[in-house]
Amino acid sequence: MLLHRLARVSREVAAASARSRKIALLAELFRDAEADDVPIVIPYLAGRLPQGRLGVGWKALGRPVPPAAEPRLTVREVDARLTELGKVSGPGSQAERARLVGELMGSVTEDEQRFLLGLITGEVRQGALDAVAVEGLARATGAPAADVRRAVMLAGSLQTVAEALLTDGPAALDRFRLTVGRPVLPMLAHSAPSVAEAVDRLGACAVEEKLDGIRVQVHRDGGLVRIHTRTLDDITDRLPEVTAAALALPGGRFVLDGEVISLDDGGRPRSFQETAGRVGSRVDVAAAARAVPVSPVFFDALSVDGHDLLDLPFAERHARLARLVPEPMRVRRTVVDGPRGVPEAEEFLAGTLRRGHEGVVLKALDAPYSAGRRGASWLKVKPVHTLDLVVLAAEWGHGRRAGRLSNLHLGARTADGGFAMLGKTFKGMTDAMLAWQTGRLQELAVRETGWGVTVRPELVVEIAYDGLQRSTRYPAGVTLRFARVVRYREDKRPEEADTVETLLAAHPEVTR
Repeated sequence: MLLHRLARVSREVAAASARSRKIALLAELFRDAEADDVPIVIPYLAGRLPQGRLGVGWKALGRPVPPAAEPRLTVREVDARLTELGKVSGPGSQAERARLVGELMGSVTEDEQRFLLGLITGEVRQGALDAVAVEGLARATGAPAADVRRAVMLAGSLQTVAEALLTDGPAALDRFRLTVGRPVLPMLAHSAPSVAEAVDRLGACAVEEKLDGIRVQVHRDGGLVRIHTRTLDDITDRLPEVTAAALALPGGRFVLDGEVISLDDGGRPRSFQETAGRVGSRVDVAAAARAVPVSPVFFDALSVDGHDLLDLPFAERHARLARLVPEPMRVRRTVVDGPRGVPEAEEFLAGTLRRGHEGVVLKALDAPYSAGRRGASWLKVKPVHTLDLVVLAAEWGHGRRAGRLSNLHLGARTADGGFAMLGKTFKGMTDAMLAWQTGRLQELAVRETGWGVTVRPELVVEIAYDGLQRSTRYPAGVTLRFARVVRYREDKRPEEADTVETLLAAHPEVTR
């Protein structure tokens, strides 16, 4: 399949407002794809590179290269070139990467250049979500959409199911079953603005602590334990204490869903960054475990003693969990009986926040486990932090955002009257906002470069964020987690923006 075809479909899917149109476009694409194209096509549609980060900077990407007149490269040829690019290292690597980028960009058309730039920089905005791709794959192969969806959740990979379907047809779906030792995509939660609204939507539900840890799925088959992250990475060797905890449970064969979290000496959660750093540590695991021990906290059971529990109501799955896992290793929870239980749920949320956790997840008692999906039966509620910050610079967008200033550099006031950058965001922006900020920021520009503009620190923007984490990349030593734009505050002057000191004081868990 030519890259040109994929780039065109990606653009058309992004422009389509109707879900049915998106599905039709993807179905046609999958019909024309070969099985060997799938491991490339699906990540590209989702805006991901199979190779991950390539180490290519703006300097290499910003050099204009005359495009090819006609499309000629296939997706597999492009993938091979990007793989070669990702392997470059050592002395002279920057120049070699620039050379390879130039060769690639010179071999593709202008439309393909825009698509590749978006992929490499992570700003592809085509709207081809996995759920829509599943529907398109089902239509392309004649398989029932529900069966494809279930196969994807059990395989943990849309690519794996797509390759099997395109090679062997709908009969291939029979081979995808819940198997101890093979991870499945986790069920995820939607957000709700308040506990009251969440209870109103769900009715009778469990209210559970939302821990700021690392999601894990623990598989045990006799003496063998495997631990996987929410992205299905195997991290068993990094968490010996979790393996020991799983082996201490009375059941010999199970799959459990939960999180690992690190607590300080007072029993309060350490910062997310500390827990993430521990889980990510591959060097001297024993020393890391002594310095930052983690504990598993389970909240669901997917399989126990060889019995698949996915289709059981949550209340029954939790009963199985409670028989297997002692209370100290289960997430703290309460159960409320519909709207009458809102005061109890709100009190539980308040207690959760006092204990240092980030919020609650409310779960319908009658819901099955919808692996790999953000089901409407799980709703998370947590306080939203907001800041008034100042825009310091902005980067040009790619893909659908080409020609518009997109990625904002955000700063807080410092004690000396200046501004310290806290991070970047391109999230939360409507098309109207993008158009407006492009014009406004160009008016404020003091320097223009290939990547974007540096501006006078005059424009105040309200930013929502989920928390802080330490970072040596930024002058204040911290950066915002999951920052997104709420609105611009032209009614505020830059001297009214929030300060670094105020921000740090609001997050003692990071600064202590």
